[in-house]
Amino acid sequence: MVRVPVTEASQVAEARRRAVAVAQAIGFDETAAGRVALIVTELATNVVKYGVPGEVLVGTYEDGTGSGVEILALDKGKGFEDLGLALRDGHSTGGSAGEGLGAVRRLSDAFDIVSRPGLGTAVLARLSSVRGSPSGDGPGFGAVTAPLKGETANGDAYAVRERADGWTAIVSDGLGHGPEAARASEEALKIFRRRRDEPPAAILAAIHAGLSQTRGGAISVARYTRDRATLALAGIGNVAGAVISGRTIKRTVSLAGTAGHAARRIQEFEYPMRPEDVFVLCSDGIATSWSLDAHPGLAGAHPTLLAGVIYRDFARVRDDATVLVVRGDAA
Repeated sequence: MVRVPVTEASQVAEARRRAVAVAQAIGFDETAAGRVALIVTELATNVVKYGVPGEVLVGTYEDGTGSGVEILALDKGKGFEDLGLALRDGHSTGGSAGEGLGAVRRLSDAFDIVSRPGLGTAVLARLSSVRGSPSGDGPGFGAVTAPLKGETANGDAYAVRERADGWTAIVSDGLGHGPEAARASEEALKIFRRRRDEPPAAILAAIHAGLSQTRGGAISVARYTRDRATLALAGIGNVAGAVISGRTIKRTVSLAGTAGHAARRIQEFEYPMRPEDVFVLCSDGIATSWSLDAHPGLAGAHPTLLAGVIYRDFARVRDDATVLVVRGDAA
């Protein structure tokens, strides 16, 4: 994802420019790119007026709902006391090009927001490349992935592949950051795609063998099986997972080592996971102490919005950062 810090008004134009570039790169026409520009302008202006420090992240998505551009506006400002009023169509957030968050919601093909007084606001807007295209059964997964500030290459990568009986997911965190870390993660995902139907431990073993000519990294592979209501995970290094079940968070186990170079053993661990549960997998750019205690009910939000709040509240400033969120009923 492209990330643009938003702390003052001049950065609104930069956020808009970069968002439009993302949209045009995947074939958005002038009208669709114009919608992207309006939404980013409104959200970034809102951050400047009420939520600094904050940032806007722009990326693309492809899942069961379709494909297109997604925009996250994340801030640690004062939050909204009356979210209903803020979302009322025509309620201005302070003189921006649109007419407030109501306009953002109207222009978006998918929209979600969470705001708590004193903790800030997180807004997600998704725009399909074809307005009014079928939305499927709803988003089964979402992610935030951002490079270290100052880097253009992201050493983290992720993928989710649906199966008839569930899904398989991976997060790879190339050692260090920059182009060589990105190359290691790219190779890991290539192997994952070729071996995705094998058990997680077998996939991870193949990745470990295949990364010997790269700098390697930390990698976890997870498999959810619906009929058994279980999640199996195999991990090398500190890509940390957790199953959210109601108000309970069950952390998963990953063994020490560096994929591609040093792994004393590769082992799967199994955890109960119901269709209504949520799985979260984070690179070590996210503090392992992350929690949803300050955001009751957030696990029911759009997966990308949930990932965005975890990223906002718990990202480390000295590494690439990825949060992948997958629902049990994703497939």
